[in-house]
Amino acid sequence: MKKLLRVITAVIALGITASAWADEAREAPAFSIEADSGKLNLSDFRGKVVYLDFWASWCGPCRASFKWLNEAQARYGADGLVVIAVNVDKDKEAARQFLKENPASFKIGFDPEGNVAKSYQVKGMPSTYLIDRDGRSRVAHIGYRQKTNRLLREK
Repeated sequence: MKKLLRVITAVIALGITASAWADEAREAPAFSIEADSGKLNLSDFRGKVVYLDFWASWCGPCRASFKWLNEAQARYGADGLVVIAVNVDKDKEAARQFLKENPASFKIGFDPEGNVAKSYQVKGMPSTYLIDRDGRSRVAHIGYRQKTNRLLREK
């Protein structure tokens, strides 16, 4: 599990500029949000590494990141990685259209009021938080670059 956390952290850190990420190492804010399968609770994934991604339908980099998120879930899911993507659109239909065009093989939650995004102090789209198996937010970053996808394939 520690190796998985190091690999994902390294991929994130190498794929973005230093000003776009920070080592958080704080308790990740708990949440329970709507998902197509019912409620999605962060606490249900204690003991796993959670890649928490905030996205919106109007965000171009979010569109590009979904392929990478699918790949990360497929590649590291058996090792304990759980990708959770939280949509912040007020219009759920816009989010559903985005998902038709960009299918997700990972968990999707909806935060139309932005309460979860506020608790994570999201400043841009996409924003990602890597949460360790003890529920601590270890890395946070804003943005997505294609280089991140290539780096994941090399690990």
